[in-house]
Amino acid sequence: MTLRRFHRLIPSLLPVVLAASPLGAAADLSNQYREPANRLIDAALADTAGYARLAYLCDRIGNRLSGSPALLKAITWSAAEMKNAGLENVVTPPVKVPHWVRGAESASLLSPVEKHLHMLGLGLSVGTPAGGITADAVVVPNFDALNKLGKSVAGKIVVYNAPFVNYGQTVAYRSTGASRAADLGAVAVLVRSITPLAMQTPHTGALGYATTSPKIPAAAITIEDAMMLDRMQQRGEAIRIHLDMQAHMEPDADAANVIGEIRGSEKPDEVVVIGGHIDSWDVGQGAQDDGSGIMAALEAVALIKQIGLHPRRTIRVVFWVNEENGGKGGQAYRAWIGDHLSDHVAAIEMDGGAEKPTGFGYGSFRGTRGPRPGDAAPSAPQLNAAEQDSFNICRQIAKLLERIDAGKAELGGGGSDIGPLVRDGVPGLSPSNAALHYFDWHHTEADTVDKVDPEDFRRNIAVLAVLSYVLADMPGKLAGRKNAAAE
Repeated sequence: MTLRRFHRLIPSLLPVVLAASPLGAAADLSNQYREPANRLIDAALADTAGYARLAYLCDRIGNRLSGSPALLKAITWSAAEMKNAGLENVVTPPVKVPHWVRGAESASLLSPVEKHLHMLGLGLSVGTPAGGITADAVVVPNFDALNKLGKSVAGKIVVYNAPFVNYGQTVAYRSTGASRAADLGAVAVLVRSITPLAMQTPHTGALGYATTSPKIPAAAITIEDAMMLDRMQQRGEAIRIHLDMQAHMEPDADAANVIGEIRGSEKPDEVVVIGGHIDSWDVGQGAQDDGSGIMAALEAVALIKQIGLHPRRTIRVVFWVNEENGGKGGQAYRAWIGDHLSDHVAAIEMDGGAEKPTGFGYGSFRGTRGPRPGDAAPSAPQLNAAEQDSFNICRQIAKLLERIDAGKAELGGGGSDIGPLVRDGVPGLSPSNAALHYFDWHHTEADTVDKVDPEDFRRNIAVLAVLSYVLADMPGKLAGRKNAAAE
């Protein structure tokens, strides 16, 4: 899951709502679809194929950074798995993606004591000069403290020791911290990992350099190391650090989105698109983020086909590429469909891990994304009549999931990959879950398949199966809100 979703301002909304079939007078979908929904839930709870695919992806292919041979292997394997699952029209439209290479890296505390620092370079960071950087360090708790120090940080390494509040708020230190410090003359930054859990595990993730600022090396360190450096500074001890990073960019690499579908029985040109992102960071196995999302989406649609349901509309599964450090897959998909945007009646993205599901969100009233684990609660959006009717329909669909304790419909749903669709007016949705541990593992070596509980994973399959099937089969459509956000 990328930083791009978290530091963008909520876009201004244009007074445009996509036309939707009247929903207010429709029959209660919780009654109309009870029987097929129960069949899908039963099939999902008994399923073993989905988790087996996830385990293979994680154990045999592993992490899948854009530009890596492992990503290309995952694309080829995923296309074959879609065909094996019975999906039709399986294609892999090519996408050019950024190719960032981590290289060798290390950080060491030289004084007041010699000590190795646990670190991971931030994605898209530049490297240090050959031989590394040795400099005094200054620890700050927030941007206000940095600004008060001003040019006194020139020539130093800035260490951000910002406690975790929620992901949407705290990720700003990772995403913009390097440029803010560089504007004051800093030579590098170390960022306290964006996580609430201290386990001496650094968390990587992408940064974004401001075009007007110098590019300086940036890395994440652990909560423990950040707090230790802060204590040293509080005692008046001079801190000196050596940072060595060989990170660099190479020419854009070849990759692809992976697409398959089950064709609609009555309205095959109308599409419900569902998926997640196939790429991951270059640490761990990319299990929760986002192997769980793509494998749950594939299995959800495979089960719809296996139990003999034939939705009126087409359900299209997409494994988008390059979500983590560029978003090129979502942009390429929007270009690939071209003038067929109006055929998309809904877009569903799962990119928040596969913990115990609680329901799903509707309507990207936060811009091009929905709420993610750890985000602060949004203020209540103002819904027009069509949106309110659509939300009522979502509540009816959610009732079908009450038997697995996932019957909560809430406002705010979407994702980075479907952002280009949502921005242009396609209704966005995303499953929601308990989110108890997602940021314990997020973007770390610990994001491995053992962190995905099989029972919770099956429940997520059930949520996606019921949601996508009903949206693809019901008489009406949800309302989408077009906005002015630029990707």
